Amino acid sequence: MSITTSDAHRTPDISPKSRSRWLALAVIAVAQLLIVLDATIVNIALPTAQKALHISDADRQWMITAYTLAFGGLLLLGGRIADFTGRKRAFIIGLLGFAAASALGGLATNAFMLFSARALQGAFGALMAPAALSLLTVTFTEPRERARAFGVYGAIAGGGGAVGLLMGGLLTEYASWRWTLLVSTPIAIIAALAAARFVGESRAEGNTHYDLPGALTSTAGLVALVYGFTKASEDGWDSPTTIGFLVAAVLLLVAFVVIELRSSHPLLPMRVILDRNRGGSFLAALLIGSGLFGVFLFLTFYLQITLGYSALMTGVAFLPFTLGIILGAGVSAQLQTRVGPRLLMFGGLLMSTIGMVMLTRIGVDTGFWTHVFPAELVISFGMGVTFGPMSNTALVGVADHDAGVASALINTTQQIGGSLGTALLNTIFTSAVAAYIVDRQATASDPASLTAAATVHSYTVAFWWSAALIGLAAIIALVLVKAGREEANANAGTAVMV
Repeated sequence: MSITTSDAHRTPDISPKSRSRWLALAVIAVAQLLIVLDATIVNIALPTAQKALHISDADRQWMITAYTLAFGGLLLLGGRIADFTGRKRAFIIGLLGFAAASALGGLATNAFMLFSARALQGAFGALMAPAALSLLTVTFTEPRERARAFGVYGAIAGGGGAVGLLMGGLLTEYASWRWTLLVSTPIAIIAALAAARFVGESRAEGNTHYDLPGALTSTAGLVALVYGFTKASEDGWDSPTTIGFLVAAVLLLVAFVVIELRSSHPLLPMRVILDRNRGGSFLAALLIGSGLFGVFLFLTFYLQITLGYSALMTGVAFLPFTLGIILGAGVSAQLQTRVGPRLLMFGGLLMSTIGMVMLTRIGVDTGFWTHVFPAELVISFGMGVTFGPMSNTALVGVADHDAGVASALINTTQQIGGSLGTALLNTIFTSAVAAYIVDRQATASDPASLTAAATVHSYTVAFWWSAALIGLAAIIALVLVKAGREEANANAGTAVMV
């Protein structure tokens, strides 16, 4: 397919085939919303669920970690399965499995049943997510339409977490914590039925053998890495358990790279990540996930503990984040075919870095409207500008045979980055609290005030680290991503529906 200058200015296609594409986008957007939403919707419901199922403080984190471990660890394999078995088929299976797992979690009678359901959600999400992005790639081939489609996808990917926090607060306060899981079941079933009607099939051609050694080592290595960082936040970096899992992760991931270099049908072809545009996008996504999770984690604590917000009001307080994402994604979609992804990624990430620095100004006596609200808007607008071009650039020049695994890597890097970043920032936060109290307890007259000040100070330390991570992502986007307007637009016309 060739794209001429006049193509960009032609009359919009309103044929039934065109309308079907946009209906397919709606289905894909709903699926992506489910994936992102379920990573955060249970956060606010966690205390209630812990009390209802008699979960210990040591085990309660598995309600979140079971999902992220399964999702991040199985994404690469899920991408290859989608490539070879058919992306529409994998997408529908993922949706139906996600619906069943959500129902299982909502009906859980004990901790093991709940944690197992969350792991199943992550596993089916790992099949659904790369299939969804691959379908988006091969469905929209005209540059202007593709930019709009990726803008919608980026808005969902960036704003879904904040929507999850709002829904979690609403459902927990006015219904039950169980509905934070049950609500996904009917939505996923309806999306699967719509996908069967409106989404076209697409699959990789040629060699369709599975790289089982690569799948085992990559999955085990990623799970060990995430679990090692999770244990570090609980037991410390010098814990034998932490060290053991991190060493095992390094050995498994090195073994994975060796296997991929020698395999005739690798799970992750090195050609996918060694391209500087795609590699830069994947590395930026990893750093964004690491830094952005600090906003949701510590800002939630600040709103509830320091400002005294209820679960519902905490969710409402994240609405500006969703608004900023939508606005930024809209601007990005309009500019992507004019200025190219590189400048949009750099500008968006730089803006988000500035917003994160603005959050470091919070204090014990500061308010939401003066300190949190402006920072939320700046961070989220920058992320809205970034996500669409980043997803597009991560697929620049990728062969159709590798579209699923390339799509999986976008989600893998963000999810693994979020898991690692959460553990890292939580460890930094804990250390900062202890150091602040030790330095000032001799002269403090009120222990409660000292603890409050130490907590807020440590939030700001975490925000500084988050700003550094996102700022580094901006530099990487500027230095490594070289794809301009012409290359991104040309890439939009290379994929076709099978």
